[in-house]
Amino acid sequence: MTVTVPATSANLGPGYDSLGLALDLRDELTGEVFSTDRAAGSLEVTVEGAGEGTVPLDESHLVVRSMRAAFEIIGKQPAGLRLHCRNQIPHARGMGSSSAAIVGGLVLARALVAGGELILDDETLFQTAAEIEGHPDNVAPAFYGGFTIAGEDEAPPTGSKGHSFAVRTAVDPRVSVVVFVPATGVETKTARGLLPETVPHSDAAADAGRTALLVAALSDAPEHLHRATRDFLHQEYRRPAMPESLALVDELRADGVAAIVSGAGPTVLAFSSGVESAETTKLTARCPAGWSCHALSVDMDGVRIL
Repeated sequence: MTVTVPATSANLGPGYDSLGLALDLRDELTGEVFSTDRAAGSLEVTVEGAGEGTVPLDESHLVVRSMRAAFEIIGKQPAGLRLHCRNQIPHARGMGSSSAAIVGGLVLARALVAGGELILDDETLFQTAAEIEGHPDNVAPAFYGGFTIAGEDEAPPTGSKGHSFAVRTAVDPRVSVVVFVPATGVETKTARGLLPETVPHSDAAADAGRTALLVAALSDAPEHLHRATRDFLHQEYRRPAMPESLALVDELRADGVAAIVSGAGPTVLAFSSGVESAETTKLTARCPAGWSCHALSVDMDGVRIL
């Protein structure tokens, strides 16, 4: 079986750990399970593209770990497993590569087992993905596609299968993005480690207002995206880990572009008005030397089985 799963951008400025957007840049995962006539415990992992030569090719590979989690829930661990990853999503760049691996691995494993969806339904799969990742803001758009609002309840509601939730909402068809990807990455743990334990009440209130406006702006009022993407909670604190990225954000925003740090960074995302628009062409021309640039539409499908 083969599945494809999109890149994602979380936070989107003020929506820290809550908002996520799926982008039309995809990893492709192909899996094959062996019957018991093969040697028990055999595993073959190959990778091309992002992560080639650097990610582990054993049981610690994130896709493999996610597949094992799904097989465990379904109750059918295969005697042997072959996995091939064709990766386009950059690693450690704030574009959801780990969420893509987790969601793709879970869906791939479920698809490889006859009747897998009857045991591992979508809600259980989403809860499992959020548990493996540690938070749902990236796994939600990777799984459901589009623009999602996600979070966690303090305790699972009565009758719920877990404490993570995700709601998909509308995206104006005029919205596209340009991502500027630096040559070197920043680990999410490092970026999170720069955040303070507390922030001023005024900043929290301002951020809540911009987050609410951002939901409206992405849904049907993209003319408000510049104001809506102003962040008060996390980007400035992360400047020491990604000064070039924040400098580009400052430069773009000074020119009226709705630019933010994608996820934990260091990729910079700028909202535009269509992949082939004149606005997008002007934005891509501003890509810093040594960086890569992608003009992307919003992915509305989420993870897919080919």
